[in-house]
Amino acid sequence: AKGAEVFKKCAACHTINQGGANGIGPNLYGVMGKPIAGIAGYGYSDALKGVGGTWDFEKMSAWLLSPRKFAAGTKMTFAGLGNGED
Repeated sequence: AKGAEVFKKCAACHTINQGGANGIGPNLYGVMGKPIAGIAGYGYSDALKGVGGTWDFEKMSAWLLSPRKFAAGTKMTFAGLGNGED
């Protein structure tokens, strides 16, 4: 329930339903364990494409805390979650 509440901050740009369309941001259904910047049909920034690897909990946590630190030059405008527990 807490995660659903926190995700409301993300829902303006992202969907999480299976087969959902990309919007301002990519659909995030099943993204964990998948390649970073790997959702087909979404135009990722070169900064995020250059990170490489797959989404795991450590990388996702770093991304959500500060997208700009994780991938300097990202086009994601969200500043990050101020609370690490979120």
